[in-house]
Amino acid sequence: MTALPDIPLPTGIRSRYVENINGLRMHVLEAGFETRGRPCVLLLHGFPELAFSWRKVMPTLAAAGYHVIAPDQRGYGRTTGWDADYDGDLASFRLTNLVRDALGLVSAFGYKSVDAVIGHDFGSSVAAWCALIRPDVFRSVVMMSAPFGGPPSLPFNTVDAPAKSAADDPIHRELAALPRPRKHYQWYYSTREANNDMHDAPQGVHDFLRAYYHHKSADWKDNQPYPLKSWSAGEIAKLPTYYVMELDKDMAATVAKEMPSAGEIAANKWLPDSDLAFYSAEYARTGFQGALQWYRCGTSGAFLAELQTWSGRTIDVRSAFISGKQDWGTYQRPGVYEAMQSKVCTDLIGCHLIDGAGHWVQQEQASEVSWSLVQFLRGAKAS
Repeated sequence: MTALPDIPLPTGIRSRYVENINGLRMHVLEAGFETRGRPCVLLLHGFPELAFSWRKVMPTLAAAGYHVIAPDQRGYGRTTGWDADYDGDLASFRLTNLVRDALGLVSAFGYKSVDAVIGHDFGSSVAAWCALIRPDVFRSVVMMSAPFGGPPSLPFNTVDAPAKSAADDPIHRELAALPRPRKHYQWYYSTREANNDMHDAPQGVHDFLRAYYHHKSADWKDNQPYPLKSWSAGEIAKLPTYYVMELDKDMAATVAKEMPSAGEIAANKWLPDSDLAFYSAEYARTGFQGALQWYRCGTSGAFLAELQTWSGRTIDVRSAFISGKQDWGTYQRPGVYEAMQSKVCTDLIGCHLIDGAGHWVQQEQASEVSWSLVQFLRGAKAS
């Protein structure tokens, strides 16, 4: 393997590799490794991020007495052993196998359980499924920026009235038929073209990611989210274009319109260009397809039946939700944020919406997120 450049990490975090994790050679960032016998917390990143997204949180959790491990997940960064081919093994990216990745990593480090699994964005979904499937191992969970609506339901009471197929959601036709035609980003991310659109973006990967991160952050002043009424074209078309895109534009073109000025970039303290350069170099090297496979697993419906195995199950371990107050991700799927609080999580101690943060909450407002996580881990109620 060609030597990769060093990662610009804060003091106290090291980079290492762990072999034979469910077929992967997993790249992991680690803090609090100096002394043995510490309780462990597992941090799971989302898209388009890496373990690096936790760099500001890890030292605080380590200082609070925890062994903190944060992997580049399957499909991302310096973790290898996954298939980057659009026509490759999609099943390896399904949620239950991502849970198996997390279990394997925890076990490799010599833990029978962890005090908490903490996930952001798509990592929030993996963390939720970890807690749902193996509450004996993942003894608490914090979901960040993506609320969890519970496992998909089995068709119920259909003996005399067969269930309608969910395979053909009319919302896509309805979005395309709007006066301002639109499409949903998750289905766009599932297309064959999406990886090349971003990897070969006219503005380059670095400027693509700069605009993408800016557009979904609190720095973009039009991010003023509120609950939507229903999963209908007219309602979800109220979402910004990074979620419900213009029908004729790809994601690179979508975010290019919102590229921050040179002055705004220079003033950005939460993601200076030196940090963004690490993200952009990694994605320029790997492409985006491994990450996009996660979306395809969901939009294809191919693994719905497997997830229905847990139909009706709740998350019963101690849980919390953290998001940016300026993050539309909290509301992007109408009703999920409310369902998480009312019926999915039976021991949800709080939902903390942090002002001054959009979607990249642990990077935009690292101090407040770190404080909230330590309070959660110590048993205090996040408020």
